[in-house]
Amino acid sequence: MLTRRHFIATTAALFSAPVAGPALANTWATNAEKASWDAQVTPAGYDPATTNPWGIHPRLLPQRVEARAGLTPGDIHVDAVARYLYHIEDGGTAMRYGVAIGRDGLYEPGTFTIRRKAKWPRWTPTPAMIERDPDTYAQYEDGMDPGPANALGSRALYLYVGNRDTYLRIHGTPQPWSIGSRASSGCVRMIMPHINDLYDTVQTGVTAYLYPAEGNGPTADNLG
Repeated sequence: MLTRRHFIATTAALFSAPVAGPALANTWATNAEKASWDAQVTPAGYDPATTNPWGIHPRLLPQRVEARAGLTPGDIHVDAVARYLYHIEDGGTAMRYGVAIGRDGLYEPGTFTIRRKAKWPRWTPTPAMIERDPDTYAQYEDGMDPGPANALGSRALYLYVGNRDTYLRIHGTPQPWSIGSRASSGCVRMIMPHINDLYDTVQTGVTAYLYPAEGNGPTADNLG
């Protein structure tokens, strides 16, 4: 089995320097509410490549980069070491976004299928989350209403293995300062305007590859 060390050594072959240049319906909120929330979380004059009121490192802002030949357009690759998510495009490029991943012991690498998308989803913590941290999560055992303070933020992509929901998500976060770190309970977090852009270009049925942050797991060589 290939190791994390091998993955780090081969990541540069997948994605090179930036290229120059610039679902399911959610019945818990009305379209007007969703549009209002989108406006609330999107800074005035928003430019993905430069807008940064969150104070994240500039390398974590969205950039278009070159992708290795042979990667499937539409698929998603998450580099858990560098904290990047890549969405592969036609023509040999990818959009790269900064992300946060799960805290130690909670991040789960693997190969998944995106079978569901949701705008401004409702969120319910898993029983494991409630058991692990009841002071934080027990109050939401019946669910948390959608909105800018919701733990899943403005958009969510739902990761499945076959027909089984893994309860892992790629989603927006009301804690943008966490981007670039290990902060979540297992999901991949993104800044809300960034996942709003990504959401519109991701189709259900595509594959999401979450690479290991340490130890053994799927590696870049699986993609050739």
